[in-house]
Amino acid sequence: MPNLSTDALFILVKSLERAEKRNFKLYVKRNSASADLKIIQLFDALDKMKEYDEEVLLSKNESLQKQQLSNLKAHLYDQILSSLRIVKQNENIDLQIHEQLDHAKILYNKGLYIQSLRLLEKIKTLTKQNNQVTYLLQVLFLEKKIESLHITRSMQDRAKQLSDEIDEANERLSLIAKSSNLSLQLYGWYIQHGHARNDEDRTALDLLMQDPILEKVKTANGFYEKLYRYQCHCWYGFINQDFLLHYRYSQKWVDLFEASDNMKQNETAQYIKGLHNLISAHFDLRNFQKLQETILILENFSNTS
Repeated sequence: MPNLSTDALFILVKSLERAEKRNFKLYVKRNSASADLKIIQLFDALDKMKEYDEEVLLSKNESLQKQQLSNLKAHLYDQILSSLRIVKQNENIDLQIHEQLDHAKILYNKGLYIQSLRLLEKIKTLTKQNNQVTYLLQVLFLEKKIESLHITRSMQDRAKQLSDEIDEANERLSLIAKSSNLSLQLYGWYIQHGHARNDEDRTALDLLMQDPILEKVKTANGFYEKLYRYQCHCWYGFINQDFLLHYRYSQKWVDLFEASDNMKQNETAQYIKGLHNLISAHFDLRNFQKLQETILILENFSNTS
């Protein structure tokens, strides 16, 4: 019998909440031809199964042909993701920005350059408010394409401004990429070796922390630059069992989110991870009052998100 964990479609179906399943069926019926409704039959069949077994699936659903199953599964997988995109759009700022960028590109391709620029200006504000630097760079590149056509006759005034904005965004992306890489390296070191046990381990960790990116990112004001810097020091303290250092940077990690409340929704997993590390740090330091307070923060967030 195939292992449950090997079938991506089955896992996706089983992960859906009741409302998501209902919205999926409405989406398919509204957007698909009658011939495509066979995927709903496949969806229902998978939803009823406790474990994925292709032979059982085909024997209980005779209208599903083995030679068609692979294509049907691929189509169903795509349709589920498309329906989730609509349902989850308001919860994911990157999906919202992506859609707006698509609209701006459509306007550009239609030759409606001024309308595209107006929309891009709104998207730019949204990207800055939510620290979406990658999307900001895409906005700036499209702005540059439009301005280079001399549609607005303001290229002389805008050239340096756009150039400076692009350079700044590229610099930010570089800092974010390098600091997140270092955080990932430290995590990888822990997965491979566990806690530092001797001078050799501590020397290896110190060498990682001598990466010049930590000095460069120290003066950066961006959300992600700060987040990954705090993560690096947090991991370093945790691996070395320097409980005080681990606590200090776990607290900075959480405080960063408290100061940028909208990022709790944009980066929920990172916020929860920060709270988890802070809870662990309070426990190690036997700071039980703060431990209970942080657990309460996590519980309240879980109940409201």
